[in-house]
Amino acid sequence: MSSWPLVTPAFALTVLASGLAWPGSAVLLGVAALALVGAVIAAVHHAEVVAHRIGEPYGTLVLAVAVTVIEVALILSMMLAGGPDKATLPRDTIFSAVMIICNGVVGICLLAGGLRHREQSFRVEGTGSGLAALVALATLSLVLPTFTTSSPEGTYTDAQLAFVAASSLALWAVFVFVQTVRHRDYFLPESRPDDEAAHATPPTPQQAWTSFGLLLLALVGVVGLAKLLSPSIEAAVAAAQAPKTVVGIAIAMLVLAPETWAAVRAARANRLQTSMNLAIGSALASIGLTIPAVVAAAVWLGLPLTLGLEKKDMALLVLTFVVGAITLGSGRTNVMQGAVHLVIFAAFLFLALVP
Repeated sequence: MSSWPLVTPAFALTVLASGLAWPGSAVLLGVAALALVGAVIAAVHHAEVVAHRIGEPYGTLVLAVAVTVIEVALILSMMLAGGPDKATLPRDTIFSAVMIICNGVVGICLLAGGLRHREQSFRVEGTGSGLAALVALATLSLVLPTFTTSSPEGTYTDAQLAFVAASSLALWAVFVFVQTVRHRDYFLPESRPDDEAAHATPPTPQQAWTSFGLLLLALVGVVGLAKLLSPSIEAAVAAAQAPKTVVGIAIAMLVLAPETWAAVRAARANRLQTSMNLAIGSALASIGLTIPAVVAAAVWLGLPLTLGLEKKDMALLVLTFVVGAITLGSGRTNVMQGAVHLVIFAAFLFLALVP
């Protein structure tokens, strides 16, 4: 293993510690931005090492769960620090993650893969079941709170929150069981004789465990540096007089950067199945793990929590799922599907700025 993947996570954490010790330094913020990019690259490298050792779909699951767990910790810390002003933060973060993954990440992967390989294929049995679970989870968590009548619009009662949290966790757990045990073959990429990564010598157990530890450190660095840079992002958003939801979108993009990079690299290497595993798995984890943790904190600590989407965002979510069911329903993709998803993603970003 070369030296830069070993050094970069430690450098990112050192910059993070320095930024926390001396907040507000313009020089440190510039270095933090560079360290963030390095931490993303290192995280993808170590995730690929782990994935090569343990095989698919376990490798993509490791990256998706690791990013989501740290993202949940970031959301909870901001909720505890922000009080009532952060009541919509989980909703905005989850919605942004779903839109970024299902339109941005999927769109870039389909476009990049289509431009390089014309057509690509994946197992629709696995992706279809994951998309169905994602539609159910997003509807229960983000859409129904707007229509229930037992509490103010956009909110759930404690009993309803408990039901949604249990349902989200259960459905995510069933998906992971199907993905890794019951129907693992639905999520395995097609073997190709020209796939150099598949025929390369797997790393040793020691190398894999080292990469797993460094992956966690790199992801901590990514999320910590994203939070360190968030005040500057908030100041820039305020100076531009843009809606506050833009801050959540920017932070979500930073946190999801490792998965995005890994998915695009896989698509360009003609391993679209790996890209789909990452995208659908990450979107499911962002709801299936975030909602139970946020609900537990809100009920236990009495924190305000607003989950229901506004009408504009609800329309975009429905459009995303309808188009996703069409474009991903055949198991074969080309640049057209990628262009459609990227246009929806552009609409999401534009309407966030100009609601």
